[in-house]
Amino acid sequence: MRYLSRSFLLSALHRRKQVEQFLGPITVGGIEGIRWVSIWPWEDGYNVSIYDVEDLDDENYRDLSVFPSLDPEGEDDPGPGRLIGHVQDSTEALELAERTTGASPHRWVNHGVAGEDYADFVRARHS
Repeated sequence: MRYLSRSFLLSALHRRKQVEQFLGPITVGGIEGIRWVSIWPWEDGYNVSIYDVEDLDDENYRDLSVFPSLDPEGEDDPGPGRLIGHVQDSTEALELAERTTGASPHRWVNHGVAGEDYADFVRARHS
C-alpha cells in the first residue's frame, strides 16, 4: 500500500521523517511541469514546501527532487522548493499543506515515493 493512513502519516512526522505528495501537472511560463509538496522536519518544527519542476515525461524517472526547477531563481539548485510555511506541530503542517496546495488527506506518501504517482501519471497519459 503506497499511501499512508493518517496515523502512519503523523507517526512518520513524529519520527522526524519527510512526507510528500504528487499534485499533478502545471504550466509555468509556457513550460509543462508538475507540482509536488513536501513536509519535512526542520529545527523545532516542520517546513511545508511546494516544488514546480519540469515534466520529463518518462515513467522511469521517479526522483522528483532532481527534476529541473521551473522557478527561474532556482534553476541551478531547486533546494527546498518554495517554502509555504514553518509550523511547530505535525497536524498543523498537514493542515497548512492541504489548505494551501489542495493536497489530498489520503494521498500522502513517505519521502521518495511521490515519484511512483508521477510514473502512474505518465503511463496513463501514454495509454
